[in-house]
Amino acid sequence: MVCGTTSGAGKSFLATGLARWYSRNGLKVAPFKAQNMSNNARVVAGGEMGSAQYFQALAARCMPDVRMNPVLLKPESDTQSQVIVLGERRDDLSAMEWRARAEQLWPTIRACLDDLLASHDLVIIEGAGSPAEINLSSTDIVNMRVAEAAAAATLIICDIDRGGAFAHLFGTHQLLAVEHRALIRGFVLNKFRGDLKLLAPGPSMLQSLTGIPTLAVLPMWREHGLPEEDGVFDAGPAGSGLSVAIVAYPHISNLDEFAPLKQVPGLSLSWARQAQTIASADLLVLPGSKNVAGDLAWLRERGLDVAIAAHISADKPTLAICGGLQILGREITDPHGVEGAALGLGLLPYATEFQRLKRYRHGTYTLAPLSGYWAPLSGQTFEAYEIRHGETLAPGLRPVVAENCGWQHGQTLALYLHGMLESPAVMRALFGKETPTLDDTLNGLADLIDLHFAQGTLMSLIN
Repeated sequence: MVCGTTSGAGKSFLATGLARWYSRNGLKVAPFKAQNMSNNARVVAGGEMGSAQYFQALAARCMPDVRMNPVLLKPESDTQSQVIVLGERRDDLSAMEWRARAEQLWPTIRACLDDLLASHDLVIIEGAGSPAEINLSSTDIVNMRVAEAAAAATLIICDIDRGGAFAHLFGTHQLLAVEHRALIRGFVLNKFRGDLKLLAPGPSMLQSLTGIPTLAVLPMWREHGLPEEDGVFDAGPAGSGLSVAIVAYPHISNLDEFAPLKQVPGLSLSWARQAQTIASADLLVLPGSKNVAGDLAWLRERGLDVAIAAHISADKPTLAICGGLQILGREITDPHGVEGAALGLGLLPYATEFQRLKRYRHGTYTLAPLSGYWAPLSGQTFEAYEIRHGETLAPGLRPVVAENCGWQHGQTLALYLHGMLESPAVMRALFGKETPTLDDTLNGLADLIDLHFAQGTLMSLIN
């Protein structure tokens, strides 16, 4: 099991690397995270699961399965989340008080964990936040309760770049129950920059205080290529080529699909929260949204609606995906109370209605002939996925992909498909550059693990 001293410490990063490392060493591996909170999700058989566990399954070379992330919380506001259980939306649980909900979910979580343990040589479990959140320990269903259920050898990873790493590790260890401390087998320092000799005598002093060795020091590696677990990722240094701006509204979702843009040589990528960023962009991207009405209000409050309109009116290329597609339309109606009705920006001639049932689909899609900036994508075939309640009617526009999943209007390409930019063929057609494949990225993580853990250490954890 991989736990962290904080959110963002590198749990998903380490768990993904370990999944590929152990798989390369001949073991049948599966990932597991009891409960994930993220608006980054992927479609698999049975519904949806968190993107991090989806990528960990691919790292482990196994078929992604909703049991690997039995509970997914998708934040809709600061105090409300949509609850997904075994891939399906559960509004009854969303309305339940969270402590009661946790106890109701535990039998499902335990059953999924036991299934995976019984059918695999090794399960790589990822925790959430910190296992030392003592205000939540009585209702824990994702950290040490899971570690105890699996009798898991547990690592605690810390982001040393934030400062205070040894205090974070010591404090986390000390706040755990005695029986849970016994499961901790090692500490991992992540995102280290500088001279390794400067760490001494910190690791040895920490071991004398806790009895726990520091098993690895992982370097800062911004270009690893793995999509971030959540939140807006580092866009990287500005390039001298095409300028791409992604509108970063508060309820942005599925932003992990844009990680390949970081790998395009010379491309300048930025997150747009100000009108000037939009005005200076060559290509504008409106990503998915978990709360379209709320994000429309945010755009208008900041004058970004005017900036988006100016970009489109100037006939500059725009890519709108799912919620972004809905934002550009005339209106959004919500007769079933799914998310909330709103007036769109009115920049594209269509309207959207939220349906009671969510559409889940993962498949292969082919684009019809396109024009202008998007012409290189004509006839391109790629894998993508849909996660949506919205049904959009665009009677005046010709669909550019089957099942009314997308349209082109001027230089704007509006699609309900997530994941198009994860296709190397699409990236090559659009930008003329090769980008690393996902398999290259996952093997790179395993190589990093192999280099920085002492030989024999990782196998000793499972014996």
